[in-house]
Amino acid sequence: MAGPRTAGRLFSRRAQVKPKLIPSPFISGMNVFKSLPDPRYYQIVVLSSLLVFGVFVLDFGIHGYNALAIITSAQLVQFFCMRISGVAPFDPLSAAITSLSLTLLLRTDTVAIAVVAACIAIGSKFVLRARGKHIFNPANIALVTLMFCSDNAWVSSGQWGSAAIGAFTLACLGFLVLTRARRAETTIAFLLAYAALMTGRALWLGDPLSIPLHQLQNGALLIFAFFMISDPKTTPNRSGTRILYGVLVASVTYVIQFVFYEPNAPIIALILSAPMVPVFDWVMRGQSYRWESPAATRTGYFKGV
Repeated sequence: MAGPRTAGRLFSRRAQVKPKLIPSPFISGMNVFKSLPDPRYYQIVVLSSLLVFGVFVLDFGIHGYNALAIITSAQLVQFFCMRISGVAPFDPLSAAITSLSLTLLLRTDTVAIAVVAACIAIGSKFVLRARGKHIFNPANIALVTLMFCSDNAWVSSGQWGSAAIGAFTLACLGFLVLTRARRAETTIAFLLAYAALMTGRALWLGDPLSIPLHQLQNGALLIFAFFMISDPKTTPNRSGTRILYGVLVASVTYVIQFVFYEPNAPIIALILSAPMVPVFDWVMRGQSYRWESPAATRTGYFKGV
């Protein structure tokens, strides 16, 4: 017969045994979804889908040879820069995302311009760096450089049209990617601040609210918000400063668009605001982002591209 101490141990062990819960199919699906480590795969799938949709449904003016030149050049520059700098084994994912973004936004009739765009974009990641990260979003710096230095390069901001269903679809796909990349607050802060500024301006001028709503239903703006400003390698490391950064980019965008009346205001605003990221990281330290481990809590610099 067991004594009181033995009975107490048996009771304690039984109390610690937790019943096994059978997960629902939905929960199981979410676990599988979260098990994929690198969110860049999602970005590549979404950007490729947008590109196919734009070419075959919306009839984008994208030349096949320009797209091939951008994608091939980006991978070659990525390969040689990684070999020269001695950074890890060759990783084609970041270059693929940059080349797809350039293909979606950049318009040119010259193959040489397409090649130069890819070289500027990928090369900037290895040359323009601060505190362990590249300063500028690769596609952003290539677009701005070519727009200001060449008459043969431009961004077709209205190419996606303004249909509400198209904007909603782009937003959902982008938010899916952002959730995996854990940088959703940057985009949300930018869109909310920009929408508030646009709405406030319409109310001040007595314009109908359909005007700012129409301006916000722009595919190029959503691609910028979900796939450019949210780049984990060029946003602040701390979540609070990422929110501040999103508001900053929205405010600069508003000034450029409605004070200086410059087209492609978000793209210009991002390159003007990007040098503030190292300052944010210096003032408010946070964890360094790693593509292959987006949920990591390890702090410090990480040598990568």
